Amino acid sequence: MDHKTTNEQKIISGFSKLSKVGKLKWLAENFFKDPQSTIEELRSYWHSDDDQQKILDGFSENTISNFPMPFGVAPNFLIDGKPYAVPMVIEESSVVAAASMAAKYWMSRGGFKTTILGTIKIGQVHFKWFGGKELFIKIFPQIKADLIQEAKSITANMDKRGGGILDIELLDFTEKEDGLYQLRCSFETCDSMGANFINSVLEQFGKSLQTFIFNHPSTSAQSNQLMVIMCILSNFTPDCLVRAEVSCPISELGTMGFDLDAEAFAYKFWTAIRIAEIDPYRATTHNKGIFNGIDAVVLATGNDFRAIEACGHAYAAKDGQYKSLSHCSIEDDVFRFWIDMPLAVGTVGGLTNLHPIAKKSLELLGNPTAEELMKVIAVTGLAQNFAAIRSLITTGIQSGHMKMHLVNILHQLKARDNEIENAVEYFSDKVVSFSAVRDFLEA
Repeated sequence: MDHKTTNEQKIISGFSKLSKVGKLKWLAENFFKDPQSTIEELRSYWHSDDDQQKILDGFSENTISNFPMPFGVAPNFLIDGKPYAVPMVIEESSVVAAASMAAKYWMSRGGFKTTILGTIKIGQVHFKWFGGKELFIKIFPQIKADLIQEAKSITANMDKRGGGILDIELLDFTEKEDGLYQLRCSFETCDSMGANFINSVLEQFGKSLQTFIFNHPSTSAQSNQLMVIMCILSNFTPDCLVRAEVSCPISELGTMGFDLDAEAFAYKFWTAIRIAEIDPYRATTHNKGIFNGIDAVVLATGNDFRAIEACGHAYAAKDGQYKSLSHCSIEDDVFRFWIDMPLAVGTVGGLTNLHPIAKKSLELLGNPTAEELMKVIAVTGLAQNFAAIRSLITTGIQSGHMKMHLVNILHQLKARDNEIENAVEYFSDKVVSFSAVRDFLEA
């Protein structure tokens, strides 16, 4: 019988207990047409250094191979007067090239300027209390002091670094859900992203809250009226914020090689940004382009791009409508383009200290503090956005993108080296499409 003719053979008990080779062998035999070549191919991506591979395997569960991603660099970023070569991990064609172009363009116009607007991170203890609102509000100052005191063993090291618990607020949600309250807790985590630290403190808060209610004379008889639902950080960090911007007199924008003078370019650019502030359909694609740059640096430095994306999109909708994260103004003949971006990142702890390439990325950036990394990431997002809007309002975005994508198409069509060389020359002044490339090769 063929090894894939029954569904039962594709179900397994104890998969996680198999060795890495055992997992790979079982998957290859049950889900792939050519098991042996599949095993060989996936094993070819294992790290040649066993110790490095063990580190990579430790990042996740049930690992069978590594998933390579291009590691690129965008040079010539001038940020607050300091030059950077920015590491970027991304698979999309033209992103690194666009960021590099924008960096070089603004380098001769004063570079990028940044400002840290805040570094506060948020955690939440969600609970239900049916023992009386007024009573809880009355004893809350005691609860707050008790929670902070009982978390001292967890916060001691962070306190020494200048971080720790900043505040605990009591929020009342009972009008929306019967008995529902929240402790909204603010933290400073210094150069750490702080997720594990915050969650550990919050879980201690949950235990301490239950203990307090059980033991306090005014609430002990009502301790069964408290239910702690969950204790978890929030990835929405609107007060962990950085601003990145560029500006110059309109006359210094130049023509950029297109039949568009500086004033016309500035007005068209401003209008493009304005559209993204008005229309959520455009804003979604617009912000996706910003995250092309942001995510690439976040990944390269071992930070959590999913948390960054979730926070950024929530921030874009903070006023009740999803809008552009970047903004533009033209005042007194000065063109200004900027972004306010919430970024909770770290340069110590987590993958930043474990992933071999993440460590090299941070070294490439001069081993920055978390605040400095926030600046670099925001600037890269702004540069990416500038390059994208510039293309959209001049040549259109497909011209440059598809030329960068040409080599991918050629590899997909299994072109030989001489065919690739001829195709690159042939399409240097022509529109690139999959069908056009295929026809060229066939001819």
